[in-house]
Amino acid sequence: MGYMKENPIVGIVMGSDSDLAVMSEATAVFEEFGVAYEISVASAHRAPDLVHEYATSALSRGIKVMMAAAGGAAHLAGVVAAVTTLPVIAVPIKSKSLDGLDSLLSMVQMPPGIPVATVGINAAKNAGLLAVQILATSDAALTEKLSDYKKKMADDISKKNEKLHSLGVKAYLEQK
Repeated sequence: MGYMKENPIVGIVMGSDSDLAVMSEATAVFEEFGVAYEISVASAHRAPDLVHEYATSALSRGIKVMMAAAGGAAHLAGVVAAVTTLPVIAVPIKSKSLDGLDSLLSMVQMPPGIPVATVGINAAKNAGLLAVQILATSDAALTEKLSDYKKKMADDISKKNEKLHSLGVKAYLEQK
């Protein structure tokens, strides 16, 4: 179903192919960290049987973390979480009518017993990093890669700070 790397451990499902541009940020994280993933389109409203089959078979296919992206009513993550024991990370997609607030609220307001971790609107990169952090709890190599990633972020900020102090505000902005 959908695009699949060999032996995927993260399953990404999107309500529409229009969500792919946003979700490609998560796939870039997985590529960077060497995490195998699969990605599919299956709408909770337009193809509920497909979503149910995808989510209920995920564990037996070797998936360890699920991600669900949707806009508007955005019930996909909740539907997935209702039928699996795997952790589910929701990515609310910015919608045309309410700038994604509708998507965000649909995802974070889950009933008791159906937890869904929700990142910010269009924040697929953070969803990817959260999935990597979950996987790293049982993978020392991923833990090391995450540590290196965070060190590089800190180093990059230090370099920008030094540059700002060296150049001053006006010259710094002119070089951006």
